[in-house]
Parts: sequence; C-alpha cells; structure tokens
Amino acid sequence: MTFGSATPKAAELLMFESEGCSWCEVWNEEIAPVYPKTDEAKSAPLRRVDLDEERPSDLTSVEGIVYTPTFVLWRDGKEIGRIVGFPGESNFWELLDELIRKMNATSTAQRAPAAKLQMEACATC
Repeated sequence: MTFGSATPKAAELLMFESEGCSWCEVWNEEIAPVYPKTDEAKSAPLRRVDLDEERPSDLTSVEGIVYTPTFVLWRDGKEIGRIVGFPGESNFWELLDELIRKMNATSTAQRAPAAKLQMEACATC
C-alpha cells in the first residue's frame, strides 16, 4: 500500500460482491476505509458491482465471475487481471500492486493476457 499522488489512468478496480459474502465484509473492514486515499485508488478507483443485480451494460464482457469478492482491474473495456477472493490485507496490496504494475507496463497496443489470482472467496454466501 502506498500513499501520495499518482498519474490518473483510464482504469477501474471492479469489486464483484454479493450480499452476505463474509470475505467481502472482511475487505470492507480492512481495506475499504483506506483504499480511496492510496496511490492504487488514484490509478484504479474502486467500482462496486453487486452480483445479485443486473450487470451494468459496460461490464457485460466481464466473464467467469463465480466467487466473491472478485477484483478485476479494468482499463479501456478490457481486463488487465483479477484477484479472486480476499487474501488478507498485506497480500491484497501486493497482488493489486502487481496488477497495476502490469497495467502500467503494458502498452495500449499490446495487452498481455489477463492474470488471475485465486484467494479465499465465497461461492454461495
């Protein structure tokens, strides 16, 4: 986790969640209060997506969301990578920083395959 200024990107961190998801609640307690103040949030502001509601039209191409929470780093209508589940506070920051580094290193013309990182998640909660 880093604090300070960062260059804004046309990116979002999508958080797919559902009501009753215990790992989502843990993320909300440990990460949500500080996320908006971080460089990560400046690079990829958080956008929450409720799996129990209709998917927003600009996100219909996001596929394979089964577990909650699932975090998808999204830029220009394309997935950069994802974190499936919540790996705990320190691991979350490390994994997110890895995805943001990948995003920043990948040119607009050449996109690397999306990274998928699986952690603790809810399939039915």
